Amino acid sequence: MKKNVEVEQAAHKALEANKAKKQGRQFVLWMLALIVGAALGWLGIKPLNELFTFIATVFTRLFQFIAVPTIAVPTIALAVITTLAQLGGRKETGRIFAHAVTYTLLTTICAAGIGLAMFLWIAPGNLPADIVGAGAANVPQKLGHLTYYDHILSVIPNNLLQPFLSGNVLAVMLIAASFGLALAFMPKTENREILMKGILGFQELLFTLIRALLFILPVGILAFAAQLSAQIEAGVIVGALGKYTAVIIGSNVIQFFIVIPIFLLARSLNPIQVFKKMSPAIAVALFTKSSAGTLPVTLASAEHNLKANPAVSRFVLPICTTINMNGCAAFILVTSLFVMQNAGYDLPLPTMITWLFVAVLAAIGNAGVPMGCYFLTLSLMSGIGAPIGLMGVILPIYTIIDMIETAENVWSDSAVCAMTDHDLKGKIEDPTTPEAIEA
Repeated sequence: MKKNVEVEQAAHKALEANKAKKQGRQFVLWMLALIVGAALGWLGIKPLNELFTFIATVFTRLFQFIAVPTIAVPTIALAVITTLAQLGGRKETGRIFAHAVTYTLLTTICAAGIGLAMFLWIAPGNLPADIVGAGAANVPQKLGHLTYYDHILSVIPNNLLQPFLSGNVLAVMLIAASFGLALAFMPKTENREILMKGILGFQELLFTLIRALLFILPVGILAFAAQLSAQIEAGVIVGALGKYTAVIIGSNVIQFFIVIPIFLLARSLNPIQVFKKMSPAIAVALFTKSSAGTLPVTLASAEHNLKANPAVSRFVLPICTTINMNGCAAFILVTSLFVMQNAGYDLPLPTMITWLFVAVLAAIGNAGVPMGCYFLTLSLMSGIGAPIGLMGVILPIYTIIDMIETAENVWSDSAVCAMTDHDLKGKIEDPTTPEAIEA
């Protein structure tokens, strides 16, 4: 009997070693695709760049289809529904939520704080008035008159289908949470069991589609990298806002490579290993510029590579996709201060610190969609009556900023999930087991 156990343990170790090697090879392949794609895009061969743009668009649509399909319930809703249905009436739900919110607030405040420190250190100056005035023509006019109250109202659904069709992540979260809690407190009847099995089965179907996309992901990375490289070479992304751009990118780099790894190390986790296992999600986030669009890949990476408990990953990651916006907090703060400074607003340190917390709260309420931070900052500036022409000047360089921010957001989501799973390991039941479903 003892010998059989030892054989099983040896086989399990061998299997885990093979998986680790496979993940290592995949990581190297993704990095090679990134480098080769960047080199090919820099060559400036027009037919080749057109092909890469086509491939990049195909991949973006595929991930959008899986993340927010127009016919079926999106992955983000399924994750929240199934987890709350199993844990909604238990104390474990509060424990998972408390850990996720605590780490989210800590990392987001750190990100905004670094942005403020960088802004004070680099001290970007004012732009000429004619440049700011000319930028007003580039501001999306329909958003120039929105207030933050409008943004909050847009989260509250008045239609069951519209949030899914429009990709309103926060509204989808509210609907999913309602459905999940309702299932949690439903009588344990045969109908409930059939419904739960159907939802979980559909979720597994989506995960199978995601794994298929991950298999061909290197092709997408190559195309995305070539597309970005061609844009930089053509001068689309570079701009005259050197110091402002340095503040934004510098803040994100410090948060990405220093602050988040320190959080992981503080919880006795190896940041290099966590990054390697979550690298598919971070790579997809970099090029799709959407935390919500990346969520299916983030979930798959967390469960299959990081081996996180589905009860944790399927609850924490959808929440983090919605509220954990490290890069967005830094962007909102720095951009708001930059716009107000150019408009002649008085910005003593207490005012800047007040805006730090405004930026954190605004980032938490932002939806994880492309350019979400830009539109939210525009609404905030419009709401206080600040001249928004500078937002039009920033718009051409926002592409690269949005890519870096989204990758940082997903990296932070991954870290919060890893830390929460580490803290609660062995204390939370896996909701995907047959025993848990029947219970």
